[in-house]
Amino acid sequence: MKTILLELQYLPNIAYFSALLQAETIIIEQHEFFEKQSFRNRAVIRGPHQAETLSVPVLNSNSKQLIQDVKIDNTQNWQKTHWRTINAAYAKSPYFEFFADYFLPIYDKKQDNLWDLNLQLLTICLKLSKLNPTIQFSENYIKVPSNDVLDLRSEIHPKKNIDKLTFFCPFVYSQNFGNDFVQNLSIIDLLFCKGTDSKMILQKSLII
Repeated sequence: MKTILLELQYLPNIAYFSALLQAETIIIEQHEFFEKQSFRNRAVIRGPHQAETLSVPVLNSNSKQLIQDVKIDNTQNWQKTHWRTINAAYAKSPYFEFFADYFLPIYDKKQDNLWDLNLQLLTICLKLSKLNPTIQFSENYIKVPSNDVLDLRSEIHPKKNIDKLTFFCPFVYSQNFGNDFVQNLSIIDLLFCKGTDSKMILQKSLII
């Protein structure tokens, strides 16, 4: 893939990062409507007992809103809850102490806008994954992309089977809890568990 078109996700998962790895240019759609029950405001990590979903509460989710206008519902103590859950899941993982300080300031500071939050976290995760794709932002809503652009908007989705993704086959790595591998968790699972080997595992997760 040379150029791919994606939405901006909250703590994106490994399939999302695998797509980033194999593209020369990433176009992030910034003129779409917010889609409920998608990865735009949720991520999945592996907790001590089961996979756990972290969901950022948003205001007016029942009305059509441009993604850049979506406000976070800070009447809920979601930041403390998310960071406590992340700590419980990864505090004893091999690379947590090396990477946690990159994320903690995000959860210590009040976040008002979902787009800004997601972009901050994507920037951090790209840095820690040692990925440096060229990232562009759509100038208007791209209804039909050109033939040289692969449209993956909403293809990496909680309600869709990742086995149908033509570019991704999850590579098994050691996780913190249990003996059964849970595929396609948030990239932070890979980063905290495998650290400097994360990019290699992403490469092994590609179908070329």
